[in-house]
Formats: sequence, structure tokens, C-alpha cells
Amino acid sequence: MNIEDYKILQENIEKGKNVVRKPKESNVVIKSSVTTIQIKPISVNDCWQGRRFKTPHYKDYEAEVLLKLPKFTMPLAPLTINLEFGFSNSVSDIDNPIKPTLDILQKKYKFNDKSIYELKVIKKVVKKGEEYFSFNIESLNK
Repeated sequence: MNIEDYKILQENIEKGKNVVRKPKESNVVIKSSVTTIQIKPISVNDCWQGRRFKTPHYKDYEAEVLLKLPKFTMPLAPLTINLEFGFSNSVSDIDNPIKPTLDILQKKYKFNDKSIYELKVIKKVVKKGEEYFSFNIESLNK
């Protein structure tokens, strides 16, 4: 994905629209769906007790997200994933929700994160109560 395609993707994520790109090399239209889940992203700090055990908060969060995620046909590996997190606190660390979000996506869509070769993450600041995360999964082989 070049920088022009990435800018189009980000504009459409902000608008909540599907992304349609037309590569310059061909007349093939590639459609990419952006999914938004209206839930405050969970921090990795809220996910495990000690080293191995999920917290009750993470278990509840995981169950809620799994129910909200739409059916989706996974593209073939290698994968590129775009994540956008809407935080109500500007000091929230951008990296805290990445691991739990990827783990939940893997569980729902049955892929292994070793198939991810590109990961783009964006942080947005939103009003309290309007927290969310958006994601887009594509194959790098187009």
C-alpha cells in the first residue's frame, strides 16, 4: 500500500466508509472494508493477572468484542492490518490495546499473528463515551 492509498484509507476510516482504490497499473478495483467497533479499547494492563491469567475485565471485554465483530472472509497471508484506536484520554499509550485487539481478531477470524507482515496503528482522541477501535485486514499479495 503506497502513501496515497494509505491517506485514502484513513480519510474513509474517519468517514466510516468503505475504501475503493484503483491501482494505476491496471483497471482492477480493489474493495477494502473498514469495520468499527463501538467500545473503549482495552489496555494490555487490564488483560492479565500476573503473567498468565486473563482478568475478569478482559474476559468480559473479549466476549463483548467477539459478539460485535462481523463475519469476515480472511484474505490470504501475508497480511497487513490497520488499527485505529479512539481514546478519550490523550495520555493513553497507543500500544497498550494492540496485543489484546490482535488476539481477539485472531480468535474470531482464525488466523495466526505470524501472518502479519505490516501493522499500522493510529491514535485519535475522542469525547468520553465515544471510544472505539477500527480495523482493516488485507492481503499484501494483491
